[in-house]
Amino acid sequence: QVQLVESGGGLVQPGGSLRLSCEVAGRSPERYAMGWFRQAPGKGREFVAGLRWIDEDPYYGVTMAGRVTISRENAKNTVFLQMSSLKPEDTAVYYCAADRDQVSIDDKYVKIWGQGTLVTVSS
Repeated sequence: QVQLVESGGGLVQPGGSLRLSCEVAGRSPERYAMGWFRQAPGKGREFVAGLRWIDEDPYYGVTMAGRVTISRENAKNTVFLQMSSLKPEDTAVYYCAADRDQVSIDDKYVKIWGQGTLVTVSS
């Protein structure tokens, strides 16, 4: 099992960019597939992006596709979510997720979660 710690959230103006980080700690962190979800106030968790373990092929949710990039730096056991052209409706708590092979786009199947980091998009 691994533990996930997110960082990088904060206040950003509409149209701005932000990079979130997720540090992966524990046994064999490089063997886990990774992903990002978000949860806006009063809403359920929504899939944002994922990275398969075996080939590190990225896949993206519909809402932020084209505005986010997921990447991984194995030497630092860190996964990143680069976000751009942010909108007020992107305001949410962003969660890092991990699983064997692939992180499901359905949050109820995700096994490992970080504590979340708040992103606020406002002028």
